[in-house]
Amino acid sequence: MKTCVLGTGAFGVGLGLSLYENNHEVTLWTKFEDEMAYLLKHRKSPTLPNVSIDEDINFTTDLKRAVEDKEFIIIVVPAGAVRSVVEELKEYIKENQHICIASKGIEQDTCNFVYDVVKEYINTDNICVISGPTFAIDVANKVPVGLSLASTNPETIAIAKKALENKHIKLRETDDILGVEVCGSIKNVVAIASGILSGMNLPISTQAMLITESANDIKELIDALGGNKNTILSFAGFGDILLTCTSEKSRNFTLGHKIGSKAPKREISNYIKTNTIEGLYTLKSISKLIEEKNICMPIVNLLNDIIYNDKPVEDLLVFLIEK
Repeated sequence: MKTCVLGTGAFGVGLGLSLYENNHEVTLWTKFEDEMAYLLKHRKSPTLPNVSIDEDINFTTDLKRAVEDKEFIIIVVPAGAVRSVVEELKEYIKENQHICIASKGIEQDTCNFVYDVVKEYINTDNICVISGPTFAIDVANKVPVGLSLASTNPETIAIAKKALENKHIKLRETDDILGVEVCGSIKNVVAIASGILSGMNLPISTQAMLITESANDIKELIDALGGNKNTILSFAGFGDILLTCTSEKSRNFTLGHKIGSKAPKREISNYIKTNTIEGLYTLKSISKLIEEKNICMPIVNLLNDIIYNDKPVEDLLVFLIEK
């Protein structure tokens, strides 16, 4: 099968390696010439320095060339870049091609999830969403991982499983695209809060309290938006929340840790500038969304105040007891 991955961040490279392992032809696309030059020269990603990229994997900055004649296309650019990518992609996509969304987040201006942004430009039912407890390094290192695979199209489900599923990647099917996207987005926000608790030197018991309360809130949010609340128990739900909210490999958790430990503002600012922190992008989006939908989710409001309005981190402890 001819495949391509749009986005050469760590997870994009990891997924590309998985496609290649399954004997598919792989092209990785990046918008940036300097990024492609580095990948071609070193055959390694700067975010995955110990993982080699096979010589047969192709790179390009030409989007038309990237997707031309490809049966399976994975979108894994940052959430804020999805619109600009699919706006161009619509010019080249064909009816028989299948799109897999691995990007997570809610667009800030519109409060649309990534699936909705893609559908706005590309009128096709050949779309699926993948999400779950998987760090890029673990995918690249071929350890057992599980992902939720959401689509309403059985053919797209079959194509995605053929492309990605193997002895170490498990895909569990669902038709709840909305629920999977909600979980995949909000868990990054909760991870920042969990990191704050860790930075305050609080034990895993307190983090578990936050995770449990947040999982219940996310379940109700899914229901309020029209999804299946049982999705909270999936790989995309509790699985990803558990991983992202307890691991120092998570950039969202690490940012929270810096905030909770009251690291210098310059250090925090530099970390944000040099890393893609999807939870920060999503925090603004979800704050706007719950306000527009009149949904009660106080953890979001509190975290917004801590990060952007200098509210003391200690208020998070008060919130957990009094909620």
